[in-house]
Parts: sequence; C-alpha cells; structure tokens
Amino acid sequence: MPKARIILAEDHELVAEGILRIVGDEFDIVETVGDGIALLDRCAVVRPDIVLTDMAMPKLNGLDALTQIKQKFPRTSVIVLTGSADVNLATESFRAGASGYVLKHAAATELITALREVWQGRTFVTPRIAQDVLQRLMQPQSAMDDGEPELTSRERQVLQLIAEGNSSKEAAAVLEISARTVEFHKRNVMKKTGLGSAAELARYASKIGLVADPS
Repeated sequence: MPKARIILAEDHELVAEGILRIVGDEFDIVETVGDGIALLDRCAVVRPDIVLTDMAMPKLNGLDALTQIKQKFPRTSVIVLTGSADVNLATESFRAGASGYVLKHAAATELITALREVWQGRTFVTPRIAQDVLQRLMQPQSAMDDGEPELTSRERQVLQLIAEGNSSKEAAAVLEISARTVEFHKRNVMKKTGLGSAAELARYASKIGLVADPS
C-alpha cells in the first residue's frame, strides 16, 4: 500500500518536529502549516489523503477548519490531535466529519495506530474517552444539551480571533468581512454566553478548545 500523504497543522514548531519524527518512516507528511486558514489553502492545492490537525489553531480553529475541509474535500480524512479530552469537543469533531481523535499526551504508538486505522478507512478515538464519545454519538443531537450556548461557525471564528487579541478591524481583515459585521457577531456571542469583556471571552474560548490555554 502506498504511503498516505498528510498535511500536518500544528503551530508549535517543537511539537511539529516531534510528530514528524514519530510518523515519518511510515507516512508521508508533505506539508506542515501553522494556522487554520493556511491549512485550507494548502488542502486546495495538495489534496492530501489525511489532515492531522491541532484543535486550537491560530486564525481558524481546528473544528471549523475540519468542517470546511469535509465540505470542500470530502475524500480527505481528518484526525484531530489535541490536548483536550473533552467529550463534547470530541463528539462535535466526529459530527463534523472527523475520522480520528487523538490526545497529544498519549503514547506515540496511539498516533501511529490512529493513522493506520484512518488510512484503512476506519475511525479511531483515544481509548480514554472512547466509550463516552460513542454514547454521545448514539444520542440524537437535540438530546446533547450540556448547558453550553450554541454558536454558529462565524461566531466561533470571531470569538477565536478576539480571544487571540485581534481588534474588530484585524478580525475583519482575516475573515474578509466588515468590522461592523465582526461587532455584530461579537455582540451575539456575548449575549449567548452572558460574558461582557474581552478577557472573559478569551477564557471562554480556551475553555471550549478554540484557543490554547494561556497557562
């Protein structure tokens, strides 16, 4: 069987180098990118077999990048590699079309197993949360209300960019929309979450896995 062609989306250089060492003998990592928008751009050019992406990616988080990849390139499989063992986040990832969910602090053999499984057309979820994720996936989506507000994809993108310290004007430039539209979505996020400051939004974005934990 030929080697799977992989794009790695990871913004921490040392982590990316470690992953390259772990999987390089068996899989072909053709490119490494450092943010979610670059990931989408390179997928359009490279058309990889597998995308291996962090969840807390700059500019565009892994969940929204995953959603867009599966819409635009349905034959590309996506594995989420993250530090978050949150069952809700894992479940959302699979509902968005992920084929795998692996924890960064797991053994290297777990990542290799996940890549092998996905390359052979199967799915993989880290054993630590596999049973809980399966139970969630078997429930109707309407029954999964965990008290968290439901944000649209655009609201998540605006929340992430604000949490990363961007002004409304800077976020507008990244998203190619007007600053007024950014403010509209920001107000909606604040209304849905009950939060009233940029600092609170940043903490919330970290809590739901959109940005890295500042600690």
